[in-house]
Amino acid sequence: MSTKRILAVAVAALAFSLGAKAQTNVQTFYDFGKDRQYVTTTFEMFKGDKFGDTFFFIDHYYNSTDKNLKHDGVSSAINGSYFEIERGINFWQDSNLKDFSGHIEYDGTTWGQGTWCFGAKYFFHSADFSKTLSLYAMYETFRGFGEADIPIKFTAVWGINNLFGVKGLTFKGFADLWGNNCIWGLGDETKWTFLTEPQLWINLGSVFDGHLDIGTEIELSYNFAGNKGFMCNPCAGLRWAF
Repeated sequence: MSTKRILAVAVAALAFSLGAKAQTNVQTFYDFGKDRQYVTTTFEMFKGDKFGDTFFFIDHYYNSTDKNLKHDGVSSAINGSYFEIERGINFWQDSNLKDFSGHIEYDGTTWGQGTWCFGAKYFFHSADFSKTLSLYAMYETFRGFGEADIPIKFTAVWGINNLFGVKGLTFKGFADLWGNNCIWGLGDETKWTFLTEPQLWINLGSVFDGHLDIGTEIELSYNFAGNKGFMCNPCAGLRWAF
């Protein structure tokens, strides 16, 4: 149950105030984590309008369970593809409550599991929008996972442009905490899963007219994706912004 609302926070304020055009990018990462060593591609799109905003992304994992076909294409097994589509509801953008939005999302997979989430988001920002933070609180339903005893999900998404005063250096990321009944062996059960994926990007400036970034992502998780306890999976990647 990954999530990548990173682009949404970066452009939400401009989208609300200016009716921004759709913002899209493609990311390609190589995962150096234990038992990983595979490529992931991500496509993201964000579009604001006078009623709120729409965001979606889709991840493809190139990690076939057949080691001889490890990099032969998108896996058709349990880690094939994962996507989220989200709708922010905010038709009061000219009021004092403009930073508060309703939120609906669906998180789905190619292996037949998915969740609906319903809740709210609050958006914080600096005066020039170079620093942003969105906080989400949601009720989560489960289809194909089995019900969680605590069907709640909390998310934080942040973005900092020109980090440490370095032009083109961006620090973005998200953190998720959600109820998730995980059973590990005989009676060993946990109720919560945590995932965060901070990213650090540097824009290559005049190279390809500023569309290309190079950077890293570090996946830090606890009781995530069938793995008990803490995991750290570093990645290196490229991002192309359209």
